[in-house]
Amino acid sequence: MSSRSVNYTSSPLLASKTPVWRSKFIVALVALGFVGLAGRAAYVQVIGNDFFQRQGEVRFARTLELPANRGRILDRNGLILASSVPAASIWAIPEDVEMAKPEVRAKLKDLARLMDMPLSTLQGKLADEDKTFVWIKRQLDWDVGQQVTALGLKGIYLRKEYKRQYPEGEAAAHVVGFTNVEDHGQEGMELAFDKDLAGKPGSRRVIKDRLGRVVEGVGAEVPPVDGKDMQLSIDSKVQFFAYQKLRDTVQAHKAKAGSVVVLDARTGEVLALANYPSYVPDKRQNLTGEQLRNRALTDVFEPGSTIKPITVGLALESGRFKPETSVDTTPGRLTITGSTISDTHNYGLLTVEGVIQKSSNVGTTKIAMQLPAQEMWETFSAVGFGQKPQIAFPGVASGRLRPYKSWRPIEQATMSYGYGLSASLFQMARSYTVFSNGGKVIPATMLKTHEAPVGVPVFSERTANQVRKMLQMAAGPGGTGQKAQTVGYSVGGKSGTARKQVGKSYASGKYRAWFTGLAPIDQPRIIVAVMVDEPSNGVIYGGAVAAPVFSEVVQQTLRMMGVAPDMAVKPLIVSNGVEESL
Repeated sequence: MSSRSVNYTSSPLLASKTPVWRSKFIVALVALGFVGLAGRAAYVQVIGNDFFQRQGEVRFARTLELPANRGRILDRNGLILASSVPAASIWAIPEDVEMAKPEVRAKLKDLARLMDMPLSTLQGKLADEDKTFVWIKRQLDWDVGQQVTALGLKGIYLRKEYKRQYPEGEAAAHVVGFTNVEDHGQEGMELAFDKDLAGKPGSRRVIKDRLGRVVEGVGAEVPPVDGKDMQLSIDSKVQFFAYQKLRDTVQAHKAKAGSVVVLDARTGEVLALANYPSYVPDKRQNLTGEQLRNRALTDVFEPGSTIKPITVGLALESGRFKPETSVDTTPGRLTITGSTISDTHNYGLLTVEGVIQKSSNVGTTKIAMQLPAQEMWETFSAVGFGQKPQIAFPGVASGRLRPYKSWRPIEQATMSYGYGLSASLFQMARSYTVFSNGGKVIPATMLKTHEAPVGVPVFSERTANQVRKMLQMAAGPGGTGQKAQTVGYSVGGKSGTARKQVGKSYASGKYRAWFTGLAPIDQPRIIVAVMVDEPSNGVIYGGAVAAPVFSEVVQQTLRMMGVAPDMAVKPLIVSNGVEESL
């Protein structure tokens, strides 16, 4: 078979003559295209390099925050009150979770179980496939996070964070406070010293792929600076015991709430500050304002009879009265500008010491009405009433003490025994430092200190000693605070029972029971103030409700401090307590 040759030039299309300009035009277009590409490349690489670099970084470069480890909160003995531990936070890219696959649906059930959430809730978080990021759950235990990772679910990721743990739980909740999921302080010392505790986070620039995986590090890493540890003045053992006794008393007397404050009488350090009801700081589901409120610092009340020793201290300091000066309280009532002041009994003729021992409103009023209003105001101000305590704590209340120039006679009278002004339990405890430090009131602190406090003179040392003797009588036989007696230690203190003010009037049948005192009496080491709000189990008086808490807290605290007993006594048994004037 012979081969046939093909004469391509015989094709009429190929045989036709093409104009020279056409080929030159095509070559020019190709050359122009190359020039355009070269120009674009030059623009991208040289002229507009910064812009395109930024756009690339926006899409793929990320600055990862390297969290700083939050500082610990320690008690005065170095025991941990708050610390940070590693936690796992689970997040997802919903569009990458292949929920249609049976094996994925099975693993999602396991994930919901580990998250302790309904499967429907988990599916709801993953339903929006347009999202590129969603938190599933934050601050899980680290071992739970490892179990989540082991499931191998595409689109589900783990991020390491830190969460706070509070070993003392509800006992120290109002002191320590808590942080939110971002590890920022929200209450208590966590909030007060948030900046110091938080430290400074570091950073790291990285390139990520579309799945959020780090593929390359960019630039230098800035290491985090961990937060500072804070050492409080709180003694966790005293704190726990005080909270426990307060809780039991509030429950036993069917009261609304209660607070207790324990101060070091020499340094002003707060050894315990507890409130009930309380809460568990790291389990705050269904938390109410009643649980959250730090009543000892934020709530102010009329202090009632616990203020009488300060009024009498001023009377002694003025030289107008002596401890043995007689005061006639007959017939147990006194009318001033149409208002009647009463005692629970007609005590007749009392000495100034007897006025404190029996808690006589009439006797205190007769003493106060011989004192200039200005002197009373200055003394009350000097011991801290009407002024915000200088203590590093959020929400501290200042109370109310109106200027003396506006006092009417009846107001000066009622203020002398604790009505017409208001103070927090913390202010009341601090005011008694004037009797434990030779007549000087000292500042209080929530932080452990090694420096001797600088006191402000209010009374002479002689006056302070005389009032302490009266406080001992008030807590002894014939006094209103006999249940404050404790084994082995001499005590002194003043009970108070104040009607609760609701609006502009006093609520019927609602009272606050107080007791504030110190021990041992000759060389005081601690001051303890107790308040029980609305006791309603048949007993309302401070000497019967609050004084027993004082007794137990004093005895236990002094033993923990290693204070040697100063007397051999047995606790005084009083069946119903001694009634005091309201």
